[in-house]
Amino acid sequence: MARIEIVQRGRPLGSPFSMWMNYRMVPFFAAHLIKLLAYTWRVKRLNFEPVAELVASDTRFILTFWHRRLIAMPLAYPFKRKGPMGETLGVAALQSDSKDGERSTATFRWFGVEAVRGSAGKTGTQALVRMIQAVKQGWDLGITPDGPRGPRQEAKPGTMSVARKTGAWVVPVCVAFDRAWTLKSWDRMLVAKPFAKVTVRYGQPYQVGPGEEESLRLALQEELNEMENWAEEVQHG
Repeated sequence: MARIEIVQRGRPLGSPFSMWMNYRMVPFFAAHLIKLLAYTWRVKRLNFEPVAELVASDTRFILTFWHRRLIAMPLAYPFKRKGPMGETLGVAALQSDSKDGERSTATFRWFGVEAVRGSAGKTGTQALVRMIQAVKQGWDLGITPDGPRGPRQEAKPGTMSVARKTGAWVVPVCVAFDRAWTLKSWDRMLVAKPFAKVTVRYGQPYQVGPGEEESLRLALQEELNEMENWAEEVQHG
C-alpha cells in the first residue's frame, strides 16, 4: 500500500511574499518563542506509566485534549517512534484546511508534530480517512475534540470513529499551569508564563468497541471537563 503524505498543503495562501511571511517566518518565531518559554517551565507528569506501556508494546493511541491547551501539548508526547524500515514516526495532529490550519501546521512541525489536513466541514470524511490511514501506518494521533472552532469543550464524534476503526487506544490528557496568560480567542487559549509549574495529567487509556461510540464520546467529554476543572484549580487555587 502506498503511504499517504501526512503533511498536506491546504488552499492557496496568497502571494509568495505573503506565504513566506505568514506561513514561514511567523511560525518560526512563534515556535521558538514557545520553546524559549518551555525551557523555563518545570514539568511533571501524572499517570504516565500506562501511556509509556502502550509505547513499549508498540501500540498506537490517540491523545485527546481541549483546544485551549493546545500550545503546551507537545509536552504530552515525549516519545520517539520508528517504523519497520527505521523511518521516524511520532504524533500527527488534525489541522484544518484553512489559513489558521496552515500556520498551526508550520508552527508545530518545529516540535516534531506532523499534520493530517481536514476539518469537520465538507472535507470531514476525507480527514477521517487520512487519520485512519495515518494510524495504520504507525502514527499516533493528537486530536482536539472541540476544535478547530468549537463549541468550546464539546466533543465531536470523530475521535471515537477513528479509535473504533483502527483499534487505537484513547488517552485523555490535560496540561495544567500554576500561572498562565489567557488569549482573547474563541477557546480562551492558555499560554504558560515563564518559570511556571506545568503538570501533564493523563487519563486511563481505553479502546472503543462496536456500538460504544456515542456513550464513550459523552464519557470523554465529561472526563476532559473534569480535568479542565482540576487544571483551573491548579491555576487559580
